[in-house]
Amino acid sequence: MSQVKTITELFDYLPHRYPFLLLDRVTEVVKGEFIRGYKNITFNEEMFSGHFPGQPIMPGVLILEAMAQISGVLAFETMGTRPADGRNYLFGGVDKARFRRPVVPGDKLELHSRLIAKRAMMVKFECEALVDGDLACSAQLSVVEQIAEEANGS
Repeated sequence: MSQVKTITELFDYLPHRYPFLLLDRVTEVVKGEFIRGYKNITFNEEMFSGHFPGQPIMPGVLILEAMAQISGVLAFETMGTRPADGRNYLFGGVDKARFRRPVVPGDKLELHSRLIAKRAMMVKFECEALVDGDLACSAQLSVVEQIAEEANGS
């Protein structure tokens, strides 16, 4: 079932906060299948003070992070868990990353992620980031589930 998630609802899924929360809204999600959402790119974000002054471009690693964050929301939805349950999804890997166009202030970065594999504690996704329908970045990403006891060394 499709379900919109606002920024305040996303706080229940992602431990990230400003300046590292790179997802503004989820527009559609089907558990176990796919998710869509977006990040509005604004000039006042800290990343633009140094990358690159006079020609602000969103760093590619942050585009990948935005895709990982939306994929994490899909993982939580699919598994029926949340960080409050003592679980989290950590970035596990990136394959086949390709950057096609720069992402700049004023752009609406559309994020699409499709679940392609699930194994025990790892989930793999096929992701795209688009601006005005043009592909900005594509990659396969994986996230690894972390249980609170693992984080504490128990």
